[in-house]
Amino acid sequence: MLSDRIARGVADGHITETYFRWASPHARPGTRVTTSAGDIEITELTEVDPDALTDTDAARAGFRSAQGLRTSLARHTGRTWRLSLTHLGSSTPAPETVELTETRRHQIQTDLARLDAGTPRGPWTRALLEHLHDHPAPTPAELATAQNRPVARTKTDLWRLRELGLVTTSAGRIHLTGLARTYLAQ
Repeated sequence: MLSDRIARGVADGHITETYFRWASPHARPGTRVTTSAGDIEITELTEVDPDALTDTDAARAGFRSAQGLRTSLARHTGRTWRLSLTHLGSSTPAPETVELTETRRHQIQTDLARLDAGTPRGPWTRALLEHLHDHPAPTPAELATAQNRPVARTKTDLWRLRELGLVTTSAGRIHLTGLARTYLAQ
């Protein structure tokens, strides 16, 4: 979700927020994103009027001017959301295996079934996780090609799995977490 440019800017302190255009929020405060520059937390999510953005807002997002920020946003559709960001430090790799209680396993199955039921294409979560197990560390574009899906929709799928703690990204590549590897092995 966060580009390398944004991640590096947050890590070095000159970017403290970013803007997205979405029909509805695709993130929430407290969400942590693993990036090439370390872990970043979304601390606040606010809908904003793009016409009210100032040069100061643009500078906090790594743009030279409000007009430049608005031009970048104009390439997308939807409502405009400001995400306040905090750098949490370097990522620590997920453990190879984790203990998975029966309660946690059931919760994962319930969450994956909910995601599967929410799309007209039917069950997709297990197949995607197994693909990541068999083909480690693809980029989102590589995964989209393998699934014959648009990159944007593949990224949405990955975001949903990331919220469940089953995938993470590092240096633009997708990785299964220890939790997902343990889940698939049982």
